[in-house]
Amino acid sequence: MSNKDYKGINRHMGSVEVPLFSLAEISKATNDFSINNKLGQGGFGPVYKGVLKEGKEIAVKRLSKSSRQGLYEFENEVICIAKLQHRNLVKLLGYCIQDDEKMLIYEYMPNKSLDCFLFDESRKLKLDWQQRFHIIYGIARGLLYLHQDSRLKVVHRDLKAGNILLDHLMCQKISDFGLARMFKEDESETNTKRIVGTLGYISPEYVVNSLYSVKSDIFSFGVLVLEIVSGKKNRGFVDEDHDDNLLGHYKLAYCVQQRVEDRPDTQTVVAMLRGEGSLPSPKKPAFFIQDSEINSSSVLPLLSSSVNGMTLSQVDGRW
Repeated sequence: MSNKDYKGINRHMGSVEVPLFSLAEISKATNDFSINNKLGQGGFGPVYKGVLKEGKEIAVKRLSKSSRQGLYEFENEVICIAKLQHRNLVKLLGYCIQDDEKMLIYEYMPNKSLDCFLFDESRKLKLDWQQRFHIIYGIARGLLYLHQDSRLKVVHRDLKAGNILLDHLMCQKISDFGLARMFKEDESETNTKRIVGTLGYISPEYVVNSLYSVKSDIFSFGVLVLEIVSGKKNRGFVDEDHDDNLLGHYKLAYCVQQRVEDRPDTQTVVAMLRGEGSLPSPKKPAFFIQDSEINSSSVLPLLSSSVNGMTLSQVDGRW
């Protein structure tokens, strides 16, 4: 990293109260980034388990030199999550910028991410319905905080099973805020020339019109709920009786409606999960019809097919 980049990041982070760790501290904590300490690999880069000198366990996200995410996403995640504190959001403990290294230090989550349980044939058996509902409700509470109850209005833009982390008690926490955007209090939606997110979770208005809002997160939440309930991935879902994806298979889904205005807001979602209020009859979910029935044949495959789990963060214009 150049001195210019280093100074630029620290200048923007100057008002953020997040501890700055040295490379020596993190290297020692992770046993020099030993392969035995590696927890996994994401779009950002590898993640390592570490133990600080006082005995506290940490998770270290180390930006890979070949990562599609860069300085902007790194800075965005630090600034965004440092200003957010909630039991259903992963806690950022600090960051490290030194030489060519950029790292984020988080609280350690021993049960890793939700997808490690949800889509594993043996581990999914540990998730009974009560546990699944608890996870769904916790995610909704985390979203309510992001969308309404925090001092910022934040749209996550990459809500998925891989970004829901589980602690030792299987309590759920939303993670990975590199693609998140902060809204002004009077803003309800905005557009972008850069489409980001993960295939299978992206809302239709974002794909077609480059518009996103808190209702875009609601759409992603709806997809995630279907995956938690069914134990099946939306991307690549197949059924021998039809060609619909997961959204079409469960045609009574409420949060994944085609039209933004037909989806509930986050407060309504949480209330419904508490058993408060009536559930309106849902309309046709987005992107569930077969290819031959859709005007734009390019939309459905993009949102329902698997592309090795990659996050699209460098796509300009519309698909």
